[in-house]
Amino acid sequence: MMRNCFVYTGMCVLVVLLAACSQPAPPAKASVRPDTSTEVDARTLGIVAAIRTVGAQFDSSVEVKPLRDPAVDGLLDKAHQLETQQQVVPAIEAVNKALTIAPNAPDLLQYEAELRILIHDWKQAGTLAQRSWDLGPKVGALCARNVQTLIEVSTAQGDSAAAGRYRKQLSGCKVPAPARY
Repeated sequence: MMRNCFVYTGMCVLVVLLAACSQPAPPAKASVRPDTSTEVDARTLGIVAAIRTVGAQFDSSVEVKPLRDPAVDGLLDKAHQLETQQQVVPAIEAVNKALTIAPNAPDLLQYEAELRILIHDWKQAGTLAQRSWDLGPKVGALCARNVQTLIEVSTAQGDSAAAGRYRKQLSGCKVPAPARY
């Protein structure tokens, strides 16, 4: 009887030791984290700066600005603050909350596309920029940011033909002022 107890205890110890040697399960991925790096680097910061510069310097006589729910403005302010602190994933989450209130807001979709570039989520950035362009104005700064984002995404993915097509499309975002006499 004593011998059975030792055998049983020895087997329990062996099972515990084997369990301790096993590998833990990998951590679950966050819903907004792409399969690639989430590190913000100088290259992606430069790309996003170029996109925003194109929008800011785009001289179009027509600009379309959305009317916005104050709750969306608060979430957008929070996202901008988080982005400034290089907390891109929480910034994306704030933009996603804003998109639940205003799901078809082209400027929010474009902003998320720019944030996605910062974490190298090129595919989603392109999808969001295209959706923003589809829903948004086809002229002005937002149009230019959409198209420039599509140029940058195509370039990053090695699709120079698509990047060339988008470069030609960029000029269509300009609307010259009417001639005055």
